[in-house]
Amino acid sequence: MASSVFVGVMLGKYLDGFLGTSPWLLLIFSLLGVGAAIRVLFNISKDQKDEK
Repeated sequence: MASSVFVGVMLGKYLDGFLGTSPWLLLIFSLLGVGAAIRVLFNISKDQKDEK
């Protein structure tokens, strides 16, 4: 979960530096990383609920 946020931040930071679009891509990819982490948490919660 933390890795998705980390990858999003690093990718956004790299692309902002490369394309000169700071801070927009950092924000976009950070939000995508957070969204991916929330999706993983939702799937884990759903799987645990189904096991009961």
